[in-house]
Amino acid sequence: MVFLKLGGSLITDKSREATAREDVIRRAAREVRRALEGKPGLKILLGHGSGSFGHFVARRYGTREGAGDERGWRGYAETAAAAARLNRLVTDIFLAEGVPVISIQPSASALCRAGELVRLEERPIEEALAHGLVPLVYGDVALDEEWGCTIVSTEQIFAHLARRLQPRRIILAGTVDGVFTADPLRDPRARLIEEITPANFARVEGMLAGSHGVDVTGGMLSKVRRMYQLVLSQPSLQVRLISGLRPGLIERALLDAQLAEGTLIHAEPARQGGG
Repeated sequence: MVFLKLGGSLITDKSREATAREDVIRRAAREVRRALEGKPGLKILLGHGSGSFGHFVARRYGTREGAGDERGWRGYAETAAAAARLNRLVTDIFLAEGVPVISIQPSASALCRAGELVRLEERPIEEALAHGLVPLVYGDVALDEEWGCTIVSTEQIFAHLARRLQPRRIILAGTVDGVFTADPLRDPRARLIEEITPANFARVEGMLAGSHGVDVTGGMLSKVRRMYQLVLSQPSLQVRLISGLRPGLIERALLDAQLAEGTLIHAEPARQGGG
């Protein structure tokens, strides 16, 4: 079992509202199809960020922080609709490329408490996997017991589902080659951090800069923290962050557990130093 996320920055232009990169989505779909063909029995849970579809609307209304009036609840509804539009596009492209995805809307069953996901219906995902389908989840809105509503990231959904589905690996595909000491798109001195483990996490955490563009789910720092906490709770799990812009790399990452690309987050002592 492998969880694969296509980052919002990968499949959309996060500097332009509601702008999808359909060519990137299509290439990713073909790579997933080839991986499924190349490794019969491979089970994949697919997820994607909402990128410039959900994040612009959510920022406009402050949806992550909750809703306390009519305008806030209107923002909740509009953010849900924007995220669903991107999900429909991704679903249609993957189906057209021969990947049997079935969209699972997180907000239909998700419940949060102070921004943290506490409940999500897992059975439909398990049933879909049992029948050879590829469940597709995505960053979405959710009702919240304390705030009224909030935003749930794909990483939050993955972390919640990992306890039940027990994936061996999680692959996060973005626009850069992994985790860097600084934003590599802005700082030419930024260096790739090959591994993040208990030995260097505190140092890495201190170096991380938020990702550029509009992202209401916290950017790279939040992503790395959540995945690090997850591997500590499930020491057999490995998380790898790669660039989905490199042709063929998503396919290789799905097929090769020993792939030496990007950044590996795991609970073992560091093997290579990793920055």
